[in-house]
Amino acid sequence: QLQASGGGLVQAGGSLRLSCAVSGRTFSSAAMGWFRQAPGKEREFVAAIRWSNSITYYADSVKGRFTISRDNAKNTIYLQMNSLKPEDTAAYYCAAVPWIMSDSYYTAPNSWGQGTLVTVSS
Repeated sequence: QLQASGGGLVQAGGSLRLSCAVSGRTFSSAAMGWFRQAPGKEREFVAAIRWSNSITYYADSVKGRFTISRDNAKNTIYLQMNSLKPEDTAAYYCAAVPWIMSDSYYTAPNSWGQGTLVTVSS
């Protein structure tokens, strides 16, 4: 099961780095992704990184502010979040993405682990 960590309370303009420990079963997917769900809203795509060539994908709302990366030695996926805005407040989840071609053209993850809560105050 994937476990996201690193969330917390931060002021607008601040930064946080989320981490996700990856297990062997997820390596068969095309990519690893970060998704988020704000209160009262549907879960949405944030970013993803391909296993094969590290190509990255970002939602328009986070481009230029968030960076997804991976550490193969530690089997860990990261999401560096800078210039945070109140609208970034959400529970953030990491998940294996079976297939992806763009930030809006991908196969939804089959399972979800526990998320980590990010709260950005204005």
